[in-house]
Amino acid sequence: MSYLEPIEMSLILVRPHILPLLCLVAVFIPTTGSTGEEALSWENICRTDVCRATGHDGVMEARISPDGAHVAAVLETPDKQGIYLLSHDTENLSKWVTGTSPRWFADGERIVYVGDSDLWVVDVDSQNPVRLTNDGNDVRAPKPSPDGHRIAFYSTRSGHQDIWLVNTNDSGKPKQLTRESMTVEEARLGHAWSPDGKKIAYFSNKADYWDDDLWLVDVESGNERKLSGTVMGRAAPAWSPDGRRIAVFATAKDEFWYGDLSDLYVIDAASGDERRIEMQVHAMAMNQPQWSRDGSELFFPNHLRGELDLWRVPASGGVATQVSNMGGLIHGFDATEGAGEFIFIRSTPTRGREVDRLPKAGGRTDQLTAVSTDWQGVKAPDVISYRSLGGHYIQAFLFTPPDFSPATKYPALVQVHGGGTNSYYNGLNLVEQRLAHQGYVVLAINYRGGSGFGQAFQDMAVHHWADDQAHDAAAAANFIREQPWSSGKVGIYGYSYGGIMSLAAVTRAPEAFDAAVPMAGIYDWADAYKSADRLGRLFTSEGHGGPPEDRPEVYARSNSVTRIAQVETPILLMHGEADARAPFNQFEMAVDALQRQDKVFESHSYPGEPHRFRSPQNRVDLYSRLEDWMDRWLK
Repeated sequence: MSYLEPIEMSLILVRPHILPLLCLVAVFIPTTGSTGEEALSWENICRTDVCRATGHDGVMEARISPDGAHVAAVLETPDKQGIYLLSHDTENLSKWVTGTSPRWFADGERIVYVGDSDLWVVDVDSQNPVRLTNDGNDVRAPKPSPDGHRIAFYSTRSGHQDIWLVNTNDSGKPKQLTRESMTVEEARLGHAWSPDGKKIAYFSNKADYWDDDLWLVDVESGNERKLSGTVMGRAAPAWSPDGRRIAVFATAKDEFWYGDLSDLYVIDAASGDERRIEMQVHAMAMNQPQWSRDGSELFFPNHLRGELDLWRVPASGGVATQVSNMGGLIHGFDATEGAGEFIFIRSTPTRGREVDRLPKAGGRTDQLTAVSTDWQGVKAPDVISYRSLGGHYIQAFLFTPPDFSPATKYPALVQVHGGGTNSYYNGLNLVEQRLAHQGYVVLAINYRGGSGFGQAFQDMAVHHWADDQAHDAAAAANFIREQPWSSGKVGIYGYSYGGIMSLAAVTRAPEAFDAAVPMAGIYDWADAYKSADRLGRLFTSEGHGGPPEDRPEVYARSNSVTRIAQVETPILLMHGEADARAPFNQFEMAVDALQRQDKVFESHSYPGEPHRFRSPQNRVDLYSRLEDWMDRWLK
């Protein structure tokens, strides 16, 4: 297909530098254990607690031991759940213990992990774990102290998300360390021990409800001190090897908040002085940055054009350079001083989450595990671009049926991603793969305002949410209808911000789509601001330039409920009734407006479901209804 056009990359001033290829042998022998090919049914895709519609199948976490000899990997597959061990002399995955959230002790001989809502410790050479807590209370993100004598973990047992301590030499009662550090509704599980073990750095909004500041707590006294003043943290802090600096992904409080997108700051641990690392790239914070052994460089995941790879930048600032060029999506990475390699959890368009390895000195990437589900007939999408409003090019991923022929006519779907300031990533996207297998051509678009295409591209949507972006979706429908394989029938669907976009598109471009399925969206931002959770309200205020009373004209422009009269498209609305991010009354308002205007629509809600559905059965029902609706109107 010859759809490729240049993608506008304004303000991404980088010089990608891929490490030279070396002929190195992998440390680990690739493991086996694939579950075999499975059909792309909604039951198979969504049968686990973590819905695999986003590629969440395979390795969920991977932690490398300090000496590089072992990897503790958390598996979530139909036939493997728990913590598994990979080591130099192991050809196959070895089940270690049942649990999650493994963290190595500094000696490399033990891990702490979470199992049955308690903390446990187990040796590498043993399958006899020792329980540290025995109260069944909520425990999350355990991290051993540098000397191995204590574990710091998060818990909501106080009514807030606070840091607690427990000794490793006995099973004593946990001790609360921080006070009211974060509301339970959203846990920012980013805490880090100082190299000397005397302090813990963490984020908290206790000083200001809207701001996640960097704090330090003294482990012995419990005294807490707010360290940052002008930036709002977004990812876990990382101490420099000498303990004098802390690297964080953060956003200046007087600048626009891009959601998960932020700048890299280095903060003086004594004075609190903040220094933005000028790296000439708009970075994405997937997890905490990592320092090089000598403290001269920082490594971090960065998003560019739908791909997530590892980058590096001098700690003093400078040009960020690309370390890996693996393609696909990095879900996390790990490295330690004794290991001469990076360990990644990565998915690709045709493969679930596996552990990959890249030598720090450069070389090829080696796949260390093969545990994720093999799906029947999945194939990588074509990466294309099309011209939209204002002459701007929009990147998109084109999924086609297995037996696709340009001479055959197909109905098509436009997928609009969630997150708003995020993007559609080129990992394993099973919803689109399933719909393509059902005879649809699916175009997943990276509309304006998303990450990975430069700050200028992202700034196009600021104060214009659900407005100009909707025209990017309409332009996608026009692009589809120009193709020789198009049947002329085009639908649109999306979840969260994708739900927002779906209704926005059919209210602003009434003739563009023949069917629409908005899910879990916000349709009247001013009303949602009254009842959304903290992040929902912050996201709303930032995107509109302030609260509704300060920017009424901007909120009026983004409102889709007031435009329902223009709808000509059959609509299926779906929503969880316990949604706090996109409040359930948004669904009710849209349904009421559609009824009053006598529009063609159906609606379905799910009792007890929050913004991210918990029930696999409800997820199956949601996607089955989506497919049935499109079949009804497009085939």
